[in-house]
Amino acid sequence: MTGAAREPVAAAVTGIGLVTAAGIGVKDTWHQVTTATVPRGVRRPAALRDLPCDFMYTIDDLDIDAVLGVASHRLMDRFAQLAVVAAREAVADAGLGPGVWDSTRVAVVVGSAHGGLDFYAEQHATLTERGARRVSPRLAPLSVVNGAAGSVARDLGTRGPSLAVATACSSGTDAIGTALHLLRAGACDIAVAGGAESMCTRAVFAGTCNAKALSSRTEDPAGACRPFDVDRDGFVVGEGAGMLVLERAEHARARGARPRAAVRGYGATTSSEASSPVAPSEAGVELALRAALADAAVGPGDIGHVNAHGTSTVMNDLVEGAVLHRVLGEGPLVTSTKSMTGHTLGAAGGIEAAFTVLALEEQLVPGTVNLRTQDPRVPVEVAGTTKSARLDCAVSTSLGFGGHNSVLVLARA
Repeated sequence: MTGAAREPVAAAVTGIGLVTAAGIGVKDTWHQVTTATVPRGVRRPAALRDLPCDFMYTIDDLDIDAVLGVASHRLMDRFAQLAVVAAREAVADAGLGPGVWDSTRVAVVVGSAHGGLDFYAEQHATLTERGARRVSPRLAPLSVVNGAAGSVARDLGTRGPSLAVATACSSGTDAIGTALHLLRAGACDIAVAGGAESMCTRAVFAGTCNAKALSSRTEDPAGACRPFDVDRDGFVVGEGAGMLVLERAEHARARGARPRAAVRGYGATTSSEASSPVAPSEAGVELALRAALADAAVGPGDIGHVNAHGTSTVMNDLVEGAVLHRVLGEGPLVTSTKSMTGHTLGAAGGIEAAFTVLALEEQLVPGTVNLRTQDPRVPVEVAGTTKSARLDCAVSTSLGFGGHNSVLVLARA
């Protein structure tokens, strides 16, 4: 690595779990993301009827009752259910679980922007229409943002720290970064980390529509999410979860595990100089990217691929493109997999970190679906179709409302 002045303390990625609008499970999702030309799971929920954006990308064919049991509906909100499904796959992929690990040395860190907001909104409507006695006693445990972290820990039987991270659309990335810090500090040997989100709250959609952040391409919802395209007009909300199993490298070696990749570095900053809570700033994003590179002890020339935040909003794409070009130059192939999954908000960082691991493993950069004509103001090479590439290191970026900027550096195992 050209920038290495020291050897970074990296975490081995030994397991991946995914459930997204693009597919259920890692194999199905990755196949769709690298081969399909249109997103699937396009739905028009009744809650969004008559809004300027009345569609989102949802997960088809996931029978929660069959996977988790009927009681799951009473014990978890949907975002927590998705987290558990992804976490189970990741842990199985890593060859871990009860009886294999010391449960006191396993941490769980899950990011979410909204938590169980849909259930909260439903119960608020019940309070207004039917009175206080009709509000569910499950409101607090199902609507809190830490619901996914607690549910995953209970489901897996872990007894180490379980933490929730809520930094808007950076939550999943910050959860993985927090897990990296826990491993480095010796607070755990294993961490199950990522993000989960499922939100279809009419008030939030209405406000986001009014902020001109959502695509209003109602006549063509499958073609609506088009990051970096000259004709983009906003993002499309998706639901999903992405979880990684991280281990201290020596722990993975001692049990004979085969790492799929390594998380080498993490950087996080706040754009306190931004003009509004929804406006990313080049200065803040650049600081986070440079901090992640320094933490990983790699140079800009080592990065072969960027899984960009790439929301399909004009402001985000221009700011992110400018920073990537200024720091990394013209070398890395950039993609936005949100074109297939939708913007999964707090889950995005977990899902996209998983995609970055797979890109390093397969030496394959997924294409950005719906990229017809790249905006000439975006000065980086955005992959419009899936491409083979030689990749040793890659970056995954996340930018969140409130000025959160988070970056992970991952390396080939």
